[in-house]
Amino acid sequence: MNAMRSVAAAALACSFAAAHAAPPQDFARRVEAARSSVGVPGMAISIVENDRVTFAQGFGVRALGEAARVDADTIFPTGSTGKAFTVADLAILVDQGRIGWDDRVTERLPGFEMYDPWVTREITIRDLLVHRSGLGLGEGDLLFVPRTKLTRAESVRRLRYLKPASSFRYGFAYDNVLYMVAGQLIEAVSGKTWEKFTAEQVLQPAGMLHSTSDEPARFATANRAYPHARMDGGMRGVGTQERLDERDELGRNGAPAGGLTVSANDMARWLLIQLDRGELPGHSGRLFSEEAHRQMWKPMVLQPVAEAPEPLKATQPMFNTYALGWDVTDYAGTKLVWHGGAVLGFLTAVVLIPEKHVGFSIEINSEDGEIIRGLMYELLDHYLGRPHVNWVARYRTLKQQRISEALASLKTAAAAPAAVGPSLPLGGYAGTYADPWYGNIEITANDGRLTIDFKSTPRMSGTLEHYQYDTFIARLDDKTIEPPYVTFDLDADGKIDRITMKPVSPLADFSYDYRDLLFTPVKEHRP
Repeated sequence: MNAMRSVAAAALACSFAAAHAAPPQDFARRVEAARSSVGVPGMAISIVENDRVTFAQGFGVRALGEAARVDADTIFPTGSTGKAFTVADLAILVDQGRIGWDDRVTERLPGFEMYDPWVTREITIRDLLVHRSGLGLGEGDLLFVPRTKLTRAESVRRLRYLKPASSFRYGFAYDNVLYMVAGQLIEAVSGKTWEKFTAEQVLQPAGMLHSTSDEPARFATANRAYPHARMDGGMRGVGTQERLDERDELGRNGAPAGGLTVSANDMARWLLIQLDRGELPGHSGRLFSEEAHRQMWKPMVLQPVAEAPEPLKATQPMFNTYALGWDVTDYAGTKLVWHGGAVLGFLTAVVLIPEKHVGFSIEINSEDGEIIRGLMYELLDHYLGRPHVNWVARYRTLKQQRISEALASLKTAAAAPAAVGPSLPLGGYAGTYADPWYGNIEITANDGRLTIDFKSTPRMSGTLEHYQYDTFIARLDDKTIEPPYVTFDLDADGKIDRITMKPVSPLADFSYDYRDLLFTPVKEHRP
């Protein structure tokens, strides 16, 4: 009887494997239909199953207005999916015996400081990677978003001024800036920049020969995707798709948090390496040890599980954790190891289903996340034997609802400001103001108007338009930058005491962390 059951179970397993040993039937046609419907200029998808690449294909064009098509070798900036590559850099150094995951950062990067001296003393390399430092969501991102004049070393030095939002190791709050620290630590230990170490120690051994870790190599690659976003519909993310300036993106100081450009073919090799626990494709050696791989996927911090809206109820996980550069969660009771990535004008998802030995990546050259999430769950349903659902349509509907609500909120705010203020003549607001971690802003009164210039960020300047009381809206010359409300607080003598900010758009990306800024007047030095 048990033998019969074993035979039946084996037959069922073989039947299931046969039915799901390839991408969904007619998948390429459905991807192209979704891409066209959503309005994504171009995208690339790779799928690996049981140590084979079963799908690697491009769709659409590299840039609106041009005929060049996306193919499986077109490189895309992949945002925070690159955190796992920085972890791989560190894993190689661990394997070489040059560092340990639980080494204190100050032992390997002398001079590094956090705001709290106790945290400075205790924070480890592992802590840098798992978002439990006490910093708030996205805190410090304006050190490199949307671009910067600062070096990586200077940006790391300024982290000592970022005030914590919670206690050290208390809970999860996603950040990017501590991956900058990891990049600087790699340079301190190896003597090579993060860019050079990643290229030589990860990309080249992995056979990811189209992918790049620095901007000169990216821009020297003809077969690359260009960024796009919707800008003319009342806020970023709404309106007509338009091409952005590819040379006007994130500052390279933030690259260890997500500065790689990767093709679908190369991403397939990365998926194979991850699923094979560090072994290189073709059994040609190891990129990192199996023990290092175990550490990478080991859950370290609990993430809150948000209540999913009814149309997406099936996607709500039972658990959600963060490991070293990876989210470890579940879908329909099956463990997933995955990460999303966003760079201005691009989105990516890298997803692994370890028990099925399946992985896939989705890259797009726009900010239309509904197609990323939708196709992600379509593929998960396929490989887990679940019924087909048009997840792209569901995500698209919910996104449109959020956009409608946000636009209505903006319209209400714009229609009914209090007809009060400003308290001072415009010249009373002029001056240079400093935030300890960001640096200076300069406000000038000229020809009956106020202008603002964010001095650490190239070309982040514009006009201050009065809103209400002593709050102004920064109408920035670069329309791709999220505009902030700028609020002046006066002291008892009627002079500017401090300036605070917050994004105007309810849907602004958390990297525009204006709320963490506190500017105070820079006192003139008089001999």
